[in-house]
Amino acid sequence: MKNSKDIVATAQQVLSSIGAPVTVMGSINADLTVETERLPRPGETVIGGPVVTLPGGKSANQAVTCSLLGAKTKLIGALGNDSHGDLLLDSLNKAGVDTAGIRRCEEPSGSTMITVDAAGENTIVYSAGANALVNADFVREESQIITSAKILGLCLEAPLDAVEEAARIAHDAGVQVVLNFSPITQVPESLLKLVDVLIVNQHELAVLGGQEIDVTNLDELRKAVADLGFEQVVLTLGGSGSLVLDSGEVTRIPIFEVDTVDTTGAGDSFMGSLLSALAAGCSLSEGACLAAAVSSLATVRMGAQSSYWSAREVRDFLSQQTR
Repeated sequence: MKNSKDIVATAQQVLSSIGAPVTVMGSINADLTVETERLPRPGETVIGGPVVTLPGGKSANQAVTCSLLGAKTKLIGALGNDSHGDLLLDSLNKAGVDTAGIRRCEEPSGSTMITVDAAGENTIVYSAGANALVNADFVREESQIITSAKILGLCLEAPLDAVEEAARIAHDAGVQVVLNFSPITQVPESLLKLVDVLIVNQHELAVLGGQEIDVTNLDELRKAVADLGFEQVVLTLGGSGSLVLDSGEVTRIPIFEVDTVDTTGAGDSFMGSLLSALAAGCSLSEGACLAAAVSSLATVRMGAQSSYWSAREVRDFLSQQTR
């Protein structure tokens, strides 16, 4: 495990290096969010507060994070010609994301229904909407946006044929491919072979490997990752931080202590930070140090994109950790 001083110093160095081009392809959603004291059990109704509509979507969240941190960021995706689409496009533009690869269509914009409890934990249900129209043909028509980047970020909220085509275009052009294996779905081996860096949580890793894995047993963890054919994996562990596996070497990166309000979008900000760092030429463990800070900060405000901090704010936070 890196100590806290090393993590802060590394995060500061990584943040100062960000600026290389990043492309993200995938989902853009309106997050319909309600707060409640506790999450309902199956068949139970609980009382909640007002429903708030906030900008989200895993890919959009990742792109916003990249742009706020200083990366030249482009996003490929689809939005409906509706009020949610207007809200989402406005949020991306305000964050500085290049939205030339986003198309408007007659399908409703994608949406998620999110419930947040008093401890900041959440449940999420996703409805694809316009995101389902992003297919392989769509991606091929936007291939220049992919090949002009240093790195491509993907998740599984987009149709699989689009994800695989984007990965193939990037791979063939020498663009690094990072896949967040979320939400869990069955993926073809042909897609996984195109991925350079895999980001998973413990449950997702178990699904991919076909068995539960004791992440405290580093030899078992190394073998599980090797059996999947990956050399670079980041295993996110929620409040326990993350484990970075890079060519057999394992580094534990803890989170930063903050007052958590809402964990929505924290994982996406982690990936966005990692994309920005890798594009700048940083190592996986170096990028994870910055990602630990950025994703921790994303939990102190409500929402996903609405909770993200600018590079200046992150820099100020890191400076305070050294006092």
